[in-house]
Amino acid sequence: MSIMDLDRKSPAKHRLQVIDCDIHPAMTSWKEIHPYLEKRWIDHLAVYGSHLRHAFSEALSHPRMSPDAARVDAYPEEGGPPGSSLDLMRKQHLDPNGVEVGMLIPLRWNPGSQRNLDFGAALTRAMNTWQVERWVKQDPRLRASVLVAQEDTDASVAEIDARGGDPNFTQILLLPRTDEPLGRRRYWPIFEAAVRNNLPITVHVGGTNGHPSTGGGWGSYYMEEHHMVAQAMQAVMASLVFEGVFERFPQLRVVIMEGGLGWIPSLSARMDKHWNRLRSEVPHVKRPPSEYVRQHVWFTTQPMEEPGSAAALLDLFDRIGWDRLLFATDYPHWDYDDPRYSFKANLTEAQRQQILYGNARRFYGFDK
Repeated sequence: MSIMDLDRKSPAKHRLQVIDCDIHPAMTSWKEIHPYLEKRWIDHLAVYGSHLRHAFSEALSHPRMSPDAARVDAYPEEGGPPGSSLDLMRKQHLDPNGVEVGMLIPLRWNPGSQRNLDFGAALTRAMNTWQVERWVKQDPRLRASVLVAQEDTDASVAEIDARGGDPNFTQILLLPRTDEPLGRRRYWPIFEAAVRNNLPITVHVGGTNGHPSTGGGWGSYYMEEHHMVAQAMQAVMASLVFEGVFERFPQLRVVIMEGGLGWIPSLSARMDKHWNRLRSEVPHVKRPPSEYVRQHVWFTTQPMEEPGSAAALLDLFDRIGWDRLLFATDYPHWDYDDPRYSFKANLTEAQRQQILYGNARRFYGFDK
């Protein structure tokens, strides 16, 4: 059954408890962050505009199957893009789905994609404050993510340290297609700041960062673009492991968000095989790669692959580790996962509770 075939207005038969690790808020316009942006940059926006590293466009790299990658019913009646109305978010998602905590993942106008690094850093400060003032203070169920302009390491570290003691923030958001592989040492100060502030790194697909989605260039079709996010996440995982990031930062926690699940066991096995044969090249990687993945990395469920049998899905969860799965809906995007129908297998009630909220509650420290 397609998610578009479901009656979104029908309530759940049983009261749900959900911690949603992936909700995408949006601004109605740049004016929303003017109160938090220095006058220099307000003037810059008016004269020069935003300049992302994806050509000269604010658009995404492919036309989406529905505009703004959104559910067709997610456009506020008062105007604005999907995700810009807190009232509609409450009505469609937070209230009926029993969302106890919702993690905000702002993607549009992502400051990490700006060519002008100073402007990007200014945007991180403004948009982080905007998350708190516009969303978190208006609904105590919501939590913000620390946005950083990852190619400016110094500015990123300063912003992480500035927000690290604020309980409104639960994680640091990075994009996967960075200028260099994410495990390279130029990004290590960001990981060090994450550990220092006891915040996990969340790597979420998206951003208009100017890098092709495949090793051979830009794909022809949206379907290719949508599929290749899994390859981007595999590259991130391999880089973090083989560059020695987890050996250097043993307290570092990473969430791979919206990158799929089916590839995780096979990539771990493949890395182990190559490490057994070629480990003399990377003496700083002291343990099998799969051990680093199992110890340091968590994964969100959306969009999970749907194998042909329920047994195959349960086997996949077994291989990844049930305690490493964090639930996500991707609201308000078109491939939103309704928590009532997300799992095409008969999970026990304990397993459902573990994935829907238990793992995230422990991971983010909400049970303390």
